[in-house]
Amino acid sequence: MLSAKKNISNAFKTLLIIGFGYFFWLMLKITFEYIPLKSDVSFLMIKQTEVTDRPEYLYFFYTHVYTSIFVLLTGFLAILRKDFGVKNFHKSTGKIYVFLILLFAAPSGIYMGVFANGGFLSKISFVILGSLWWFSTFKAYQFARQKKFTEHKKWMWRSFALTISAITLRMWKVIIVYLFHPNPMDVYQIIAWLGWVPNIILIEYLILKKHI
Repeated sequence: MLSAKKNISNAFKTLLIIGFGYFFWLMLKITFEYIPLKSDVSFLMIKQTEVTDRPEYLYFFYTHVYTSIFVLLTGFLAILRKDFGVKNFHKSTGKIYVFLILLFAAPSGIYMGVFANGGFLSKISFVILGSLWWFSTFKAYQFARQKKFTEHKKWMWRSFALTISAITLRMWKVIIVYLFHPNPMDVYQIIAWLGWVPNIILIEYLILKKHI
């Protein structure tokens, strides 16, 4: 029984590593689109009302974009729980991950959620996502400080499940558009929830079954 659980855990981690590597590269390419700073490229092309009417929007947007790519990388390295021969590597990457989310990525994400495309349903989803992201990361940090590492690990997985919503959201968008060709605003309402709800359900199941 223990061997089966270990095999499931190892298989899950292997798939996670392969999948993450590929999709991280895609996210990195998206981030490069916003270097140097521009207000009329990619996603910002459909946010010109916010760009024009709310000067602070660009600050929050670029804060979110530039910090989130590092959040993805440090979160992934921390979740592997390995030091790779570097003293305190896991601890250091975890600190960077927590710092970036609590101070920059999550607050800026919540702000952007208020102005999300797709109407009220999309807005409330992204605000909830950002709030849960901040909360789960804070709980992981809190338990680490208390040296309750079992609980810390659970909350880090919850936090990371929300972190990779940046990836899963885009996956669902491609799938839904390819299969159903819905109205663009309908797409936003659907992927706003599909991007993170299945992630957290999966992680809760794996925690419940003690696979992670």
